[in-house]
This record gives sequence, structure tokens and C-alpha cells, in this order.
Amino acid sequence: MIHTIKKAITIFSLVVFGSVILYNCEPDVDALGEQLFLNGAAQGKEEAFDVIAYNINNHDTIRTDAAKLAYGVLGAFDESRFGMQKASYLTQVKLSTYDPDFGTNATVDSVVLVIKPRYATDSVTTNTVDDNYTYTTAADGAVNAKKVVNTYPALKFGKAKRNLTINVNEVTTFLKSASDTVKSNASYSFNSQIIGSKVFNGSVSSVAVTKDDDGSALFTASTPGIRISLDKQFFQDKIIAKKDKPELSDASNFIRYFNGLRISVAEDDGYLFQFSPNDIEMIMYYKYETTGSTTKTQTSYSFILGSGNAHIGQYEYQRSNEFNAIGYNSNSGDAKLYTQAMGGPSIGVKIPESSINDIKSHITDKKGGIISAKIRIYTDPSWDNKNYAKPTEFTLLRKYIDPSSDNPAKVKAGFTNDLLKLAGIPGYTIYKSYNLDQEQAYYDFVVTQSIKEMVEDGSKDSTDTTQFKYFKIDLGSFLQNSDGTGLAGYKFTSTPFNTSRAVFIGTEAGNSKRVQLLVTYGTK
Repeated sequence: MIHTIKKAITIFSLVVFGSVILYNCEPDVDALGEQLFLNGAAQGKEEAFDVIAYNINNHDTIRTDAAKLAYGVLGAFDESRFGMQKASYLTQVKLSTYDPDFGTNATVDSVVLVIKPRYATDSVTTNTVDDNYTYTTAADGAVNAKKVVNTYPALKFGKAKRNLTINVNEVTTFLKSASDTVKSNASYSFNSQIIGSKVFNGSVSSVAVTKDDDGSALFTASTPGIRISLDKQFFQDKIIAKKDKPELSDASNFIRYFNGLRISVAEDDGYLFQFSPNDIEMIMYYKYETTGSTTKTQTSYSFILGSGNAHIGQYEYQRSNEFNAIGYNSNSGDAKLYTQAMGGPSIGVKIPESSINDIKSHITDKKGGIISAKIRIYTDPSWDNKNYAKPTEFTLLRKYIDPSSDNPAKVKAGFTNDLLKLAGIPGYTIYKSYNLDQEQAYYDFVVTQSIKEMVEDGSKDSTDTTQFKYFKIDLGSFLQNSDGTGLAGYKFTSTPFNTSRAVFIGTEAGNSKRVQLLVTYGTK
């Protein structure tokens, strides 16, 4: 059995750790709890308790505005369990300088949009090496050089060997600002005229050109990307022709005149891939007349598509009959858990009062304490684990009621007390993954502190007056804050752009691998 610790939590920068009683800092009997067993100091026993595990319906929608998209997603993927999922991307375009002077009689030569997908950095293949390449520079003219093109496979989820046709259209709806909240199922209008198209074969390339005589670099495209040629006449009319006009005079006018770009794929099946929204480039190459010269001067103009622009992920779903038949039974649980990021279902786990009472009885009868507690979930054997990678990123939140709030009946969310109180202690993780290389994987979610506070007298923090309702599990990971010193907050996760999905065994009577709470308690 492979035992791989996943997503070891960075110290949560806002948590203050005081003295911690030994029993209160034991997230896993295999690691921190071992000192309880040294020299016969304690006896430990693991018991399984029933829980209610169920699907949470997110109605195929999630926030996908600029604040949520550390990565964007493009592509389409259709399979029998979840149905078809399609991801498009919208972005504002801004000028790098306003009221620009393009010179006399400027003419667009070409416009290139560059998208930079995430790729397998350790899977480089050298496509071509041209030792007889000639590179032309403005200063030296033609230079004897060597050109090397390296190719990398983009990271994909789905049918990796398909081609996708990437199309670019002009958006005709005002996209507002980068700080506005947007949902993934929001509708936007766009011009049906395709202003750029590219058949993407699933790989990206970098180019390096060096001089023959001394090996110095002449040109380096350090980050591999997808280069899409855009309609030069569109930019001649949309940009160059508006020189000295109000449309190009300031940012407010421009983003209402040129609302932005929609990037999508033509196909309904293939794969999904991620890219960095802030690294998209769009460059217009053009030439203009110079007084006294018989030839035109060539130059370029860069647009801004990165940070500060409105970025929107747009997701569409056509669900399968099987998916449409799944339940969302929070009272009795669901036999199968269909979990998917990007607006798909989440997993809810309730600890019933009967299990709480059983755990209390165990502690009372044995006069002991809880060493560890974890929620274990297994992938369903019918899920096609051979073709699609098993999930490796999860978030775990607690749902609770705060009686002191203006609406005491409203269920709120937050980090578990395990993370708040135990982050930074050696060996602590939110969850652990097992058997990822086998047909059936399983995952343990650490809830030791949370369960202790439910069942042990005197263990509950006196300042914590919240009422626990259930745990919520999503595909994705918690994101770090901007300076990398801790987590950005429980609302900031990779779920809005995580492409994974999986089917798990849920609350299924008689199935030994149904979702259960495993509690290890010990006595001295």
C-alpha cells in the first residue's frame, strides 16, 4: 500500500498556538500519536462509526471572476458519468498607452494572441534543431545562428490525444471591472465573426536562437505558449483607424468601445487544460511612414490582458442521464457521491447524534481519550480510474451556526478547528491519500480536534459557541496569500478552475467501504 501525504499545510499565519495538551494535538495515530504507545504507555484501538454522506447540489455554477481565477480553463470533455463540460474564457483588453500615436499611414502587418497553458516541464522533446538558421536583426542584419524548438505536452484532463480548435471572438457585452462578482453560468454576447483561430494539438513549444560565433542569445521565448494569429483588418479598423478619437483616449472609454475577447473551443469533446490569465499576451505588429524615408518603419504595440482586467470563466454543462438521476439526500445520505469541481457537486458529511453518543460511550467505558479521528472515503470501483487521474487536491470546511450573528439560523462556513489549532504541528495534514496507483483509492480527512470538541467534556474551547452542522469536501486546494506566508482564507481555493471529478462510495448500507468516521481512542 502506498501511503502518500498530500497537501501538507503551510503554517496558517493568523493562528496563534499556545500550549497544547498531548491528546489535543494528535491528528494521526501513525505520526503524532505514537508517543502514547511508547513503552506500553497507552493502549489504542480504532473503531468505525457511521456518518451521513451525501451530494451537495451547487447547480453547476461557481464564482469565476478575476479574484477567483488563479488559472483559467479552456476545452471540452464529454464522458458517460458526468456528461459534457465545456469551458470558455472572457477577458477585457486595455491599451498599454492611451491616446496612442501610431505614426503616419500606419498599417497592421499581423496581430498575435499568446496563451500559456500549464505544461509538463519534465517531458520536453526537442522537435527541431536548425544549425543553418539565419536570424535578422536591425543592428547586424542577417546573422548565422542555431534555432532550437522544444515541445512540451500541456497538462490535460480528458481525452488527451484529441485536437481542439481554439476560436477568438469579440465580446459585445460590457465586462465591468475586475472586482465585480461573476458566476460561471453568466451569459455574455459576442460577435459571431471569428477574429482568430488555431488548431491546438495538445503541445506547446519554446524557441531559442543563438549566434553561431559566440553562442550568445538572439531570441528566447522562455515560456511555451499557443500563438493564435488574429484578423489584421479587424485591428486596422478597430484600433489604428481610431487614432486621435475619443475611443482610445482613456481606459473608461476604451473598455466600453472594445469590451474584450472570448476564447473558446469549437469541439464538444476532448480535454480541459489550464492557463495563466495574467500571462496572456496580445501584440500588434505594424508599420508607418517616416518623413524623408522611402521605406516604412516597422514596430509593435502591446495590449494589456493581465492583472487589473476583468477575467471570467464561462462553464457549460450537458449532464448525462445517470448524473441527472443522482440524489441530494442530506437526511439519509446518497449511495454514490458524484464530486466535481468548477460548479459540480460537493460532498457533505454529517455526524449523526447516534454516532456521537456511541463515541462518548466508548470514552466513558474505557476512561480514555481520542487519539485520532478521520473521515475515510473510497473511490467507487465503477469510476474509470484507468483513463482519468484520481483527484489529488481537496478542501475540507466545517459548516456551523453562529448564534451571535444577525441571522442565527444561517449556516456559515470556515476552516475546521483542526486546521486552526493544529496547523504547523509536525505531521499534520488536512488529508492523506492512499493507493493512488491502484484501481481503488481512498482518502482520510483529519477531524481529530473537531470530534474531540463534540464528545469530550472540557475539551471545547470556551470561546467557541458555534453549533457544528456538517463537513463539506470539495475538489481543489486552499490557496496561499500573496506573500506566501499562509493561507489566503477559506473562500480562496482552486475549486473554480480544478478540472477533476470522481465518483465515491457514499452512505451505502452493507458496503464495508462506505464513508465512515474512524476514531482511535486510548487509555493509559
